Amino acid sequence: MKKEVVKKTLRLVKEDSDLLYEKAKQAGMNENEYLRVLIREKPADMPEIRGLMKSLINEVNHIGVNVNQIARNSNAGYFGSADRQQLLAYMQKLNEAVEQVVAKLGNQ
Repeated sequence: MKKEVVKKTLRLVKEDSDLLYEKAKQAGMNENEYLRVLIREKPADMPEIRGLMKSLINEVNHIGVNVNQIARNSNAGYFGSADRQQLLAYMQKLNEAVEQVVAKLGNQ
């Protein structure tokens, strides 16, 4: 089923037009695509948010590998205070990464 396309005319002052062009260009979209994303209020579609989420997922995966190694050492009886400190450092790093993304997204 084909969606009906409606043409809309939009009037902007020069400064707003230039700003729209720049923001769409920065997002890697044309102006129409950029406006549609803004209208639909889907911030997850914005390239900068996708990039933030991808980097957060990668960071969580890397930390997860390290936590699994520490858990394996703990199960084998090799867990010591140094491992406990390392685990706490990884958890702090994870919390900081999540806080950065939340701050950039405005806690949406």
